[in-house]
Amino acid sequence: MDAFAWIVAGGLGALIIALVLIGRYYPGTGAEVLDWKPTRSLEAEAELEAEDVQQMLDAQNERRRARGEGERTLDDLEGDIAAGMREQARLRAAYQQEQRSPEQRALDDEDLRQLLAARNERRRQRGEPEIGEEEFRAEIEADRPQ
Repeated sequence: MDAFAWIVAGGLGALIIALVLIGRYYPGTGAEVLDWKPTRSLEAEAELEAEDVQQMLDAQNERRRARGEGERTLDDLEGDIAAGMREQARLRAAYQQEQRSPEQRALDDEDLRQLLAARNERRRQRGEPEIGEEEFRAEIEADRPQ
């Protein structure tokens, strides 16, 4: 390479390094430089969201009244959402269980048996009755995050 190419490559490299260092060590943020502030507060966003839900519920109730059906409340809507989320979690768990290999299931069952044996040993030492595998599985499922 000739001298000109070395100078251009070195200058380009120095420019890139300078930009990276400026970006890394500049004490402020881009929002501060632009004096950017959110247009709405979180409280205003939550209020608008609640208003939107109420408007949609009112429109749905208007259509239901026109068909001669009863009105729905916000509690009904929240109940439907919760039921849908529970169903989705159940389907996800069933799918994940289905995707595991037989070897993985056998290892999981063995781990469960070992945990149950250790727990029952501690319960015996405290003078408490042992728990069964079904009860232990139900306890583990109840503790699992949704």
